[in-house]
Amino acid sequence: MATNEQLQASIDNLPERPGVYQYFDKSEKIIYVGKAKNLKKRVKSYFTKHHDNYKTKVLVSHIHSLKFIVVDSELDALLLENNLIKTYQPKYNIQLKDDKTYPWIVVKNEPFPRVFQTRQKRNDGSTYFGPYPNVKVMQTLLSLIQERYTLRTCALDLQEDKIAAGKFKTCLEFHIGRCKAPCVGYQSRTAYDELIAEISLLLKGKTHQLLQQLKQKMADHAAAYEFEKAHETKLLVEQIEKYRSKSSIVSPSISDTDVLTFDEDDSRFFFNYLVIEEGAIVHAFTSEVVRKLDETADDILSYILPELRQRFESSSKQVVVEQLPLIELPGMQFNVPSIGDKKRLIELSKRNVSYYKLEQLKKATLTAQQPTSTDRILVQIQHDFKLKELPVHIECFDNSNIQGTHPVSACVVFKNARPSKKDYRHFNVKTVEGPDDFATMKEAVFRRYRRLLEEDQSLPQLIVIDGGKGQLGAACEALRELNIYGKVAIVGIAKRLEEIFFPGDMYPLYLDKRSESLKVIQYLRNEAHRFGITHHRNRRSKAAVTSELEQIEGIGEKTIEILFKKFKSIEGIEQAEESALEAVVGKAKTKLLKGYFEGR
Repeated sequence: MATNEQLQASIDNLPERPGVYQYFDKSEKIIYVGKAKNLKKRVKSYFTKHHDNYKTKVLVSHIHSLKFIVVDSELDALLLENNLIKTYQPKYNIQLKDDKTYPWIVVKNEPFPRVFQTRQKRNDGSTYFGPYPNVKVMQTLLSLIQERYTLRTCALDLQEDKIAAGKFKTCLEFHIGRCKAPCVGYQSRTAYDELIAEISLLLKGKTHQLLQQLKQKMADHAAAYEFEKAHETKLLVEQIEKYRSKSSIVSPSISDTDVLTFDEDDSRFFFNYLVIEEGAIVHAFTSEVVRKLDETADDILSYILPELRQRFESSSKQVVVEQLPLIELPGMQFNVPSIGDKKRLIELSKRNVSYYKLEQLKKATLTAQQPTSTDRILVQIQHDFKLKELPVHIECFDNSNIQGTHPVSACVVFKNARPSKKDYRHFNVKTVEGPDDFATMKEAVFRRYRRLLEEDQSLPQLIVIDGGKGQLGAACEALRELNIYGKVAIVGIAKRLEEIFFPGDMYPLYLDKRSESLKVIQYLRNEAHRFGITHHRNRRSKAAVTSELEQIEGIGEKTIEILFKKFKSIEGIEQAEESALEAVVGKAKTKLLKGYFEGR
């Protein structure tokens, strides 16, 4: 892809070190922030690779200049990336829902600190606890604090010299027993700070530690015959135990643990995040992020998990997940439990994700225009193609090969007139020799629906074949052999004039070029072509690099598989240190590999 000279110079001068890169458009507005182990390789890939994702192509077309920041480690890059995304909110970066709408409990940085609710977190030295996505939890905590602790609520500047000078007078809060009047010296700074220390333990979720301290305090009061104080402490203990019993207790043995589960569709990533302290859930947050550039689950995880941990001030090393991610995040150890309390935590978190996703889908349904555009399109397709049922499930097949090499077929699936990418399938042709497009189509269709029938899965209401009468006839043969011909509607679409062929009809159907039905069918055909070409290109590339290593005498298929699993590419193998290669394949094969690369 062509780039302007200044941008190309910037790319050429990038260091091969960890860091963060920023892309700017013509107006010098930042449009994307990314992190990389190797800045030069990562940035260069945007301009040298073919991008199937439309949004990525759009991003690259708008890049006018770039800046970068070199850091010491991947963790530094991760944290810096998160901070820059939060600060600049670039157009093409995924972003978490803003937490400014969620309340905090603040312990104010002042003499005799106040404790109250706020929605504005300031850099004023105060201690903030939260945020609290569940406002009821926060209100329960505040009620407990206000009921059992005698704290001041006024905003007076209680400096020692002002108290000593007698500048203040007791107020109604003192007379009704809700404040011990530190403003006139009736309560010492030390005694007040002891209360704040207890409250801080409660807000941190350290209830077990707090209860131990209070029970010891209660015993000390009783031993000193201070029975009234002992009774007050006992009431506080009972109140905290009552609060703790209403909290989501997992197991006293589980502490300092984060839990993250997720669900996803083609455009959104739904997740639930739990923070566990001393066996209890102290924070629970469920939300979603919208995909911007066809990011994988691991891409999104690498952004949201550090951001969530920073937001909820979690420093736990253990993160419990449903399945191990491919990424490694410094300072975190992923754990996939199979039994026990941690497994039940996963199930609880997963239920929260499911409920949230269902709720969001219901909201979308309620707010959508009536009738929905999807319903209108499906009804139009049913009418144009004379279908018995509404085509909520459509599948399309396409073949890809170059001069008969590495033939593949692609099957893409649309549900409710939209791509369902998780259901896409590709087929490496097994029974066809040479460039036989018809036989290839027959094999792919046969294998696809034999599998659906064997697994007792539902069949589509419409099958679209990318090709003319020949490909359509081959697909129909496959359906006849499976005894489902006539049970599923099938058509072919020829590229040249966008002709729609029905089995057995001599003349094709021509749909209006502005027809929504035709646009959906074209979208299906283009998706099948894109998906097939991508897989075909990957097969050719893999075959090329594999065959290159097979030229080395003494290097077999198993060794090649191990090398690619560890080093990912020919370049990775070639650039690997000798010690790293020896650790994987031994000294003898390392010598063969190094000899080959040096002589290339």
